[in-house]
Amino acid sequence: MNRSLDLSTAVWHKSSYSDGGASNCVEIADGYPGIVPVRDSKTPTARPLVFSASSWSAFMEGVKGEVGVNTLG
Repeated sequence: MNRSLDLSTAVWHKSSYSDGGASNCVEIADGYPGIVPVRDSKTPTARPLVFSASSWSAFMEGVKGEVGVNTLG
């Protein structure tokens, strides 16, 4: 089964966590119940990542909880 999500009319919003610089440009699209499309604004024609709403929420809670904490290495 090939399920393709039509995001041609998506309204993209820059994440509040993007600092506006040239290298931190994450955008999300609202209005898709149960999912969160995410893309890099530097490559808007590339295929976006699509997360379940619960996965995105868990990710965001993890990010908020890790502010200032180095989790690499």
